[in-house]
Amino acid sequence: MSDLTVGFKRIPCSDCNGTGELRIESENINENFDVEKQTVITECPLCLGLGFMLPAGPQ
Repeated sequence: MSDLTVGFKRIPCSDCNGTGELRIESENINENFDVEKQTVITECPLCLGLGFMLPAGPQ
């Protein structure tokens, strides 16, 4: 590889640790006062669900 060639190095996303998704734990109390736990899974907004950071564009 020459000095003019730029390699693409994947840097894992710091928010999702490279999974591409965020897991949010929540607890709800129902009408019987029982605690219901659930996990909400959503796409990571920082890496757009890729799991790694996009390289910076040309400046």
